[in-house]
Amino acid sequence: MANKRRRLVGRVISSKMDKTVVVAIERRKLHPIYKKVVKTTKKVMAHDESNQIQEGALVRVVESRPLSRHKRWVVEAVIEATGREVLVALPDEGAAVDDGSAPAGSEVTS
Repeated sequence: MANKRRRLVGRVISSKMDKTVVVAIERRKLHPIYKKVVKTTKKVMAHDESNQIQEGALVRVVESRPLSRHKRWVVEAVIEATGREVLVALPDEGAAVDDGSAPAGSEVTS
């Protein structure tokens, strides 16, 4: 049987609790009367078993059984860590990853 639990992507806005992060999930919907796209934000508490996720990280959360009074989500994967991407290149791509250093022939001498 396929796993049909809901999965959402959001940004971690708080990681001050033990094994819990608060994730802001933003979605855009069309206003029924004014026909303008409106951003709505929903905050959910998610379980972080490793307790390593920091504020600002982009994560995917999956719906689960109630873990506490407010927690009904579990962090499934970290898509982008704080300030840097976790997945730089796909494994099947043979391209080298650029580490930000200057090319070999462009050294500056003074």
